Amino acid sequence: QVQLVESGGGLVQSGGSLRLSCTASGSRFGFTSMGWYRQAPEKEREMVALITSEGVTNFADSVKGRFTISSDNARSTVSLQMNHLKPEDTAVYICYAFRRIRPAIESPIHEYDYWGQGTQVTVFS
Repeated sequence: QVQLVESGGGLVQSGGSLRLSCTASGSRFGFTSMGWYRQAPEKEREMVALITSEGVTNFADSVKGRFTISSDNARSTVSLQMNHLKPEDTAVYICYAFRRIRPAIESPIHEYDYWGQGTQVTVFS
């Protein structure tokens, strides 16, 4: 089964930077897209940044210009570089991967969503 493991979370002062990484295992196929969501206490999960297999990126308005996302060519890892961090960025950051495959030409297309366990990011002022 596919597993996503995050690393790089921690405590950082407002205005500082942090880099998160996520590594996928358990799949022989690449991922159509990968990215990061975040969830603060008593708040709904929100998309932070996504990157497709073609390199197209999408960011939440609240992080545009501050965060960047990148992935390896094999689409097995994804990183999130977070700069100019703010206290409102405090949340559990969760790695996400999406895969769309067709095992055989006569088979239907299968779509899968995968989620990591999350890593805590705390920004203090």
